[in-house]
Amino acid sequence: MKERQYIACRQAEWQAWDDWLASRGKWKPTNSAPAETLAAADLPHRFRRLCHDLSLVRARNYSAAVADDLHRRVLAAHQRIYGSARPGGSVVLRFIAHGFPALVRREWRVVLAAALLLFVPLLGMLIAVQIWPDAAFLLLSAETVGEIEEMYSPGAAHLGRPRAAASEWAMWAFYIANNVRIDFQAFAGGIAFGLGTIFYMVFNGLYIGAVAGHLTQIGFVETFWGFVAGHSASELTGATLAGAAGLKLGMALVAPGRRSRLTALKESAQIAAELLCGAAALTFLAAFIEAFWSPQTGINLTVKLVVGTVGWLLTWAYLLLAGRPSDAP
Repeated sequence: MKERQYIACRQAEWQAWDDWLASRGKWKPTNSAPAETLAAADLPHRFRRLCHDLSLVRARNYSAAVADDLHRRVLAAHQRIYGSARPGGSVVLRFIAHGFPALVRREWRVVLAAALLLFVPLLGMLIAVQIWPDAAFLLLSAETVGEIEEMYSPGAAHLGRPRAAASEWAMWAFYIANNVRIDFQAFAGGIAFGLGTIFYMVFNGLYIGAVAGHLTQIGFVETFWGFVAGHSASELTGATLAGAAGLKLGMALVAPGRRSRLTALKESAQIAAELLCGAAALTFLAAFIEAFWSPQTGINLTVKLVVGTVGWLLTWAYLLLAGRPSDAP
């Protein structure tokens, strides 16, 4: 289709967008194109079509004036819909409140894949150790088993504290270093066509399952599960999102589509970096809880389990519900 024909075909809807933007998002009929008036129920579909118009105009090398005009219209519509044009708003706060949870939902496939790679081996190993206790030693050395038994023993002077940590702040630094290392391995492994991410997610799932299974099997239920309950939601969700970021990189290399692998990697890297930022925030939160709340021995196990359950509910309610435009259908 020639440029003039395409503009004539789409002009009415573009005018409807201009009228909607000029009216500050109020729905009202337009005299120029009543059939093309934007309706609230059609907003998501129409916005996708507007973005598609911009892509076609660029792909067909239409005039720069048409492309620039459409680009301006897409930006203005995006800002109006998602609220990014609000004066005085913080980019970081908008990302936390809207952008990040919306991104997680858009990338649900890699998030789900990462969750399965982590939680299926974890639960499988935890159950296996209850049936065959020696299964834990397939992954844990005798020295490691001795250390974790000392850390989570009912008689431990400082619950969950490794020997190298002398205070809560030292514990916080230790947990941050350990969790960041795990998350970065899962993320960076994506550059090996996703194979590194798959390996680290499965291995960490098996490792955590072996530790949890062994401590449960020897009867350290109250100390271990009471310790991990509070920070488990943010720590394991952060690890899952780091793995999802790695899988996003891997998918760009394995299945770039019609794009070159380099182009696909560049486009996916931005999404992966945003997922990793959210994972890092959850990891830092988990380390803080793990250092200052989890070791408290004066708190009843039931209370800790309730707090942990609430943590899981809040974490996933945020990821599944936050960031939905209030004026969207």
